[in-house]
Amino acid sequence: MIKPVGSDELQPLFVYDPDKHHQLMHEAEELPSVVISSQAAGNAVMMGGGYFSPLQGFMKVADAVSVAETMKTTDGMFFPVPVMCMLESVDAIQGAKRIALRDPNMEGNPVLAVMDVEAIETVSDEQMALMTDKVYRTDDPEHPGVAAFNGQGRYVVSGAVQVLHFSYFQDDFPDTFRTAVEIRNEITERGWTKIVGFQTRNPMHLAHEELCHMAMDRLGCDGLVIHMLLGKLKPGDIPAPVRDAAIRKMVELYFPPNSAMVTGYGFDMLYAGPREAVLHAYFRQNMGATHFIIGRDHAGVGDYYGAFDAQSIFDEEVPEGALDIEIFRADHTAWSNKLGKVVMMREAPDHTKEDFVLLSGTKVRQMLSEGIAPPEEFSRPEVAQILMDYYQSLK
Repeated sequence: MIKPVGSDELQPLFVYDPDKHHQLMHEAEELPSVVISSQAAGNAVMMGGGYFSPLQGFMKVADAVSVAETMKTTDGMFFPVPVMCMLESVDAIQGAKRIALRDPNMEGNPVLAVMDVEAIETVSDEQMALMTDKVYRTDDPEHPGVAAFNGQGRYVVSGAVQVLHFSYFQDDFPDTFRTAVEIRNEITERGWTKIVGFQTRNPMHLAHEELCHMAMDRLGCDGLVIHMLLGKLKPGDIPAPVRDAAIRKMVELYFPPNSAMVTGYGFDMLYAGPREAVLHAYFRQNMGATHFIIGRDHAGVGDYYGAFDAQSIFDEEVPEGALDIEIFRADHTAWSNKLGKVVMMREAPDHTKEDFVLLSGTKVRQMLSEGIAPPEEFSRPEVAQILMDYYQSLK
């Protein structure tokens, strides 16, 4: 099986030993505590599940800035994006060596993790501007990732963490939320040796399904891990349970037995385009994938990034030898009326736009909400039905 990034063994920060877990929960109730941002909570969950292995906790400012600039910490460890715990106020934890980090996304703000405080620093406007520019390639406050990153406090608390909870993800998505540890174990149980990962935050239509089949065929993979984002999404995005049901129906009907796994991870989308694509590849290697599909405008939003920037960053910016996972570079896929099947658009140079079945997201949402199924060249009827039922329920 492919090794995790930067070490021989995966290093999840969740405390699996029940006695130790109980003891820490008890201790945490007595510790100085602070409610952290949603972005920091997502990072804690990812560290807990082994996705960010071998990272041991939240970064100091110098490491975060270094990572933004070079994708390496000050001591040379590879990581694609800053992972900081940024606070509005540190009054409650001033001088404390050990603190409890509380979950902002659950009622009662339960303890998410215990941190051994290494430093409490202030991040400057210049440092924030530099990190924003490097990670998001824009400083536009309308960019949802820029807004979320800069909307956090300017106090940075850093140090190693022990994670005690997976936030609301485990409770709300028990069938889908999986840690990198669990996915590696399931890959082993299924006997897969070559595994391609597919990232999604939307329901999968025929073009996505066929892209997964294409990647599996061309790479000779015996397993596909559909790995969906379960964290906070943009307004208007389809809720995770609906998306989950639609994707499971597609796998059940259109994939051979024991060839695809439907899983999810808990994180707040960054919408950082190319940088987020590198992060996606990083944690797919940690969950055991040997290959990862990156398509046009991967993890992007609006028109901030070039169509294939999320692929070229692997050639231009990712340090040599940092990742073992291989990238399957895809273009948009769509139904070809000429050929009577789904093709990768760059592989049909004799086609014009009119030769493809292309529907905008807005158009599809409009059709579904009016109870009209998209054409079968665009969407599987069984998948469309689940989505139509959802949109009808909103009325």
